[in-house]
Amino acid sequence: MSETPENELARYDFHLPQELIAQTPAARRVDARLMVVDRKNGTICHHYVRDFPDFLQPNDCLVLNDTKVVPARLIGRRVRTGGRWEGLFLETANADYASEFAHALTSQHGTDWVVMSKTRGKLMPGEKIELQTPGLQTPDCRSGLFLETLAKLDDGNWLVRPLSDKNSGEKPFDFLERVGWVPIPPYIRDGRMVPSDKEQYQTVYASKPGAIAAPTAGLHFSQELLQQIQNKRVEIVPVTLHVGAGTFRPISVRRLDDHVMHFEWGEISEQAVARIQKRKQSGGRVVAIGTTSVRLLESASDEQHFLRPFSAKTNLFIRPGYIFRTVDAMLTNFHLPLSTLMILVRTFGGDVLIREAYEEAIRNKYRFYSYGDAMLIL
Repeated sequence: MSETPENELARYDFHLPQELIAQTPAARRVDARLMVVDRKNGTICHHYVRDFPDFLQPNDCLVLNDTKVVPARLIGRRVRTGGRWEGLFLETANADYASEFAHALTSQHGTDWVVMSKTRGKLMPGEKIELQTPGLQTPDCRSGLFLETLAKLDDGNWLVRPLSDKNSGEKPFDFLERVGWVPIPPYIRDGRMVPSDKEQYQTVYASKPGAIAAPTAGLHFSQELLQQIQNKRVEIVPVTLHVGAGTFRPISVRRLDDHVMHFEWGEISEQAVARIQKRKQSGGRVVAIGTTSVRLLESASDEQHFLRPFSAKTNLFIRPGYIFRTVDAMLTNFHLPLSTLMILVRTFGGDVLIREAYEEAIRNKYRFYSYGDAMLIL
């Protein structure tokens, strides 16, 4: 067992055989394997996601992240040079960007975007990029849909304006649906989308567009499984956290205290808070589906462990020493080494026990990452 201090990033490293990284999901969502980790008894047992309702109690409250993945990956060519361009939609431009680049933002042009950008050579303000849509599979095809570069931001991202062939009132996500590709993580087929990803890389309860990565624990649920859970009189409460690009960003510092956590926007309504609090006060558990639900619930909880309505960005970094205020149990996938998600899960489940669980998962050939199997921590 490593004696590396818990605040050192190296403590969260492990070797994962490449063949255990899932490239496709289970044929049926509920047929993924489920490892159940019981913190109180220190036990690990093996089941399937279809068995998940058996571990819930009638007073429990299941909290789901209802964010919807948008087709955020963008592919195109620079009109000026003919060079290939790739980008990732991050968010629509808000008032902060508007104040910094007031000259570039005017209401008659609709909503502008913030994107990550990758191309050879130096991109200049005022360039046009013709986008390749998923229906056009070769770079020489012309879509007639463009982005105009407005300004490079301090963080290296770009402010751009979508130029639609429709009226200027087209909603940003409608335009993305026409030009964007599903932003599959790089460890799945090198990020290359296949048609089935449009359905499979989305939860069945997704309803609020804005994420550029799926809350992957939720990918295991089918409508039938949700109905089984409701039949047990478990309260199911949706909240929203739009998963951002930071979910893929590696930690680049040696000590966790030095890591700057990314921001993600989330919302918990007053009604959701009331439903969660009612179950918790009656002795039920708050069971969070995914690390995104955990981060949001904990961001909305005060030091007295009281959950409050929330509508803001959060950069909460859950690491050793953190005291959980609302979440009692969580369902999550198996995560990358050296990632903030791995650190969160080890903090919640107990460092020694979760390390043991991961070792057992590798021995038993569990499937890892976004399309992989699941772990329930009780």
